[in-house]
Amino acid sequence: MTYAIGGGRAPWCRLMLAGLGLAVLAGCDENGNFSLQPDTRGGEVPARSGSSVKLVERDVEAPDVFQVTDMGLWDGRPSLGGVWVAHPDVKEPERVIIRNTSNSNFVIGALFRREREAPGPALQVSSDAAAALGMLAGAPTQLNVTALRREETPVAPEPEAEAATEPLAETQDIEESALDPVAGAAAAIEAAEAQAETAAAPAPVETPKPRPAPRASALEKPFIQVGIFSVEENAQNTATAMRQAGMVPTVLEQSSQGKAFWRVIVGPVTSTSERGTVLKKIQGIGFDDAYPVTN
Repeated sequence: MTYAIGGGRAPWCRLMLAGLGLAVLAGCDENGNFSLQPDTRGGEVPARSGSSVKLVERDVEAPDVFQVTDMGLWDGRPSLGGVWVAHPDVKEPERVIIRNTSNSNFVIGALFRREREAPGPALQVSSDAAAALGMLAGAPTQLNVTALRREETPVAPEPEAEAATEPLAETQDIEESALDPVAGAAAAIEAAEAQAETAAAPAPVETPKPRPAPRASALEKPFIQVGIFSVEENAQNTATAMRQAGMVPTVLEQSSQGKAFWRVIVGPVTSTSERGTVLKKIQGIGFDDAYPVTN
């Protein structure tokens, strides 16, 4: 007699094997490779942090603190302290902007108090301020003086280039074309010729101004010294003021202990009466320290 072993379990075994095969196929990727790692494509990009704002200190005009438009004068003498201006209505020293209304020149300097009893225009100007503003010695000039204050102003930084989050477009075919060698060579030749002409041009040579020949005089001190200046430009400005007043000045460059200085003299005069008239005229312009000298 023959017995069949497990004849009733064979169909269930075949069903279990088929289910296991389907599970294995489900774990394969599109290329047929079996992968245990989860798909992380399509995740979100972290947001970029915001930019900060900087605070920058700037000068701001404060006319409510001090502002005046009046005549100013530089007496032609060198002054210490750099760029400054003085006015009788000042209560406390201030930082100001000084404008020359005739030529639009301006400079930032200090504002001080001056005595009300001092003669001349209300604004007294230092030699450095006068040079920056284009003022002539002894020539009154209209000035505008306004107080300044430091204020913090927010300034946004330059925006950074955002990273591209979209995929790059497909590369397009680029047509290559050769440059015109004739046009490029012509441009290079013209640039070289222009540079050669500029280098070959001789630099202008400044010819020294001839000094006026002194006239014969019987006086022991026929000249009048207007002032001594440590800056040549101040001396030249003073000489210009003398010429505008109808006198003939001379600027002499000298040195003492290795330091150069410039003297402004007027003359020579031929008589004592003429010397007194010229001296009085110079002092009337504002150079009270002028005095007769030999040369």
